[in-house]
Amino acid sequence: MPKYLIERHIPALGTFSAQQLMDVARQSVSVLTSLGPSIQWLHSFVTRDKLFCVYISPNVDLIKERARLGGFPCDKVTEVLSVIDPLTAEGMIWGPKHEVAAGAA
Repeated sequence: MPKYLIERHIPALGTFSAQQLMDVARQSVSVLTSLGPSIQWLHSFVTRDKLFCVYISPNVDLIKERARLGGFPCDKVTEVLSVIDPLTAEGMIWGPKHEVAAGAA
């Protein structure tokens, strides 16, 4: 299933307290539960004014509907094609076009 990176502009997000972040997460989980198992939130990165969320979803429309129902902005949605990290240097690549480790026999 496709993986997406969602960019959400939320002014002063980096100043939110632990309780405020917990409230945001709880709201998100509540909406996801109502939508069923076809959309999954993996994790999010908090910055000063933006939230970058990683989701698995069958399509972009479901991600936008989730944002609408939760009252969250959905400024940009980008499909993740591959993931690279230090293991990539050793020939390991994740992604739909890279199902087998590079260089594997």
